[in-house]
Amino acid sequence: MSTIAQPLKLFLNLTTVQALITKRFDSKLSGHGISLNEFLILFHLGEAPDEKMRRVDLAEKIGLTASGITRMLTPLEKLGMVKREANSRDARVSYVKLANAGKRVLTDATATAEVLADQILAPVKTKKLDEISKILLELGGTIE
Repeated sequence: MSTIAQPLKLFLNLTTVQALITKRFDSKLSGHGISLNEFLILFHLGEAPDEKMRRVDLAEKIGLTASGITRMLTPLEKLGMVKREANSRDARVSYVKLANAGKRVLTDATATAEVLADQILAPVKTKKLDEISKILLELGGTIE
């Protein structure tokens, strides 16, 4: 077996941990009728000014393509969690806005997500969490 470099080990471990965490979040958030990616959409809209964002900006925040975010938004629109809003100055630009149903789901799902995050990270000391958070921000994370 060949020896691999430490940076590759880190990325392989991050990928594995991400898959495990995504599975756990999807399982818990399904009780609210959403997946982790849908939760991320609602979360970022909830944090945005006026609770709205351009589709391309939302896609970038979540790490999806423009077509990928459109595919994810369609069911959320049908469920009334998000809605489209036109730009009054540029008809080519449309916004995604958090709807009232989405706000309710976001509030409830955030409580669930916080409990799960605490459970997952319980064995990690606070100082280490701060260090890991800083590293993830340096690598391109967006939530401070």
